[in-house]
Amino acid sequence: MRTGITGWKRVGTVLAAAMAASILTTACAPPATQSSSNERVVEVANICPITGPTAAPEQIGLGAMQDYVRYFNEHNGIPGVEVELLWTDNAYEVSRWISAYRRYVARGIPLFYSDDTISMKGMLAQFEKNQTPFVTGSAAPTVLFPPGWVYCPTATNGECSTAVIEYFMENWNESTPPKVVYMGENNQLGKGAAEEATPYAESLGYEVLPYIWMPFVVVDGTPQVIRLRELGADLAMLQSILPAVGPILKDADRLGIGSDVQFGGFEFSMGESLVKMVGPACDGYMVPRTTPWFTETDVPGIRKIREVQQEYHGTVREDPEYMGGWVGGAILCEALRRAIETEGCDDVDGAAVKAELDAMAGFDVDGLTRIDFTTQRRGSLSNAVYQIQDGTIVRVSNWIEVPMLVS
Repeated sequence: MRTGITGWKRVGTVLAAAMAASILTTACAPPATQSSSNERVVEVANICPITGPTAAPEQIGLGAMQDYVRYFNEHNGIPGVEVELLWTDNAYEVSRWISAYRRYVARGIPLFYSDDTISMKGMLAQFEKNQTPFVTGSAAPTVLFPPGWVYCPTATNGECSTAVIEYFMENWNESTPPKVVYMGENNQLGKGAAEEATPYAESLGYEVLPYIWMPFVVVDGTPQVIRLRELGADLAMLQSILPAVGPILKDADRLGIGSDVQFGGFEFSMGESLVKMVGPACDGYMVPRTTPWFTETDVPGIRKIREVQQEYHGTVREDPEYMGGWVGGAILCEALRRAIETEGCDDVDGAAVKAELDAMAGFDVDGLTRIDFTTQRRGSLSNAVYQIQDGTIVRVSNWIEVPMLVS
């Protein structure tokens, strides 16, 4: 069974619904055990909101994960075994997420991926009961602590944001303390990150201003920008996805405060799409990154990603979500590879995969990141600050380990 997003064309609502319906139907069938090439098949599943408010980034991430799994299989990642990635669109709805999860558990899936931590939060006890480990790219402490069955390749969103506020403070030359404000939704990416990072920002000498709410998709950022002006913020941390960040930056420039406020934000809000959407108004925007950028071709993993995209799609897209999906796919495949090596293909289950995740130390994703889950559920604390300069994304700081704010 092969399902998924092919090419770079974004999935429309009707098409995505039809594809999702197809996989839900096939997911009720007995699990495949052998491919047409006489290889054994082991399935993993991604429950992902590729329609709904987070559709744009999730589609890119799922496409990257499909690319990684395809590449892994083509290069005999597990001799005699093919990894098959199943997926279901839950449209950011909890009921649909739970329904898909239950079907996949009944199917015997030993390893899952999902970025919908709102849905995952209420299911943590079920993960333990069903012995189903999850990998997520959504670094929410609500699913990572206390340590259980969920693993993330990065530090939490609030912890990663400290790379930017440290960098900004190091370059602050005024006699008065800088004022920082966090902006975003009422979720772990937005409000949760602000709550995590506030005590640390204050310890650095910041005055932390009241939180500013903004929706997932901003149509008009005027109210938020006017509030920034009223508060007199020096640094504004936009803890949101790209469809919200772009309009805020455009409206800040339109209303004449773009040069008065330094904007920083969330790793996955900076990419080729932002530069095309905002143009010169995004110059100066900074984010923490947990992996190098696509132009850093001295990194083997960057060269591999560019070669794979060119081979599979005929072009190279520089999207942060692609990097996230690629790394997520690498962790899934490596955990399966280790579990099969230890237990054999027929005896791989969730408990066996979790044991390998718990023991995963120093897993080098071709120089993109080095994953270690042996002491925590964050694979890596490493971050560097990247900035848009004249429409180009460049690294402006050294790589550092961000502080652990949640434990």
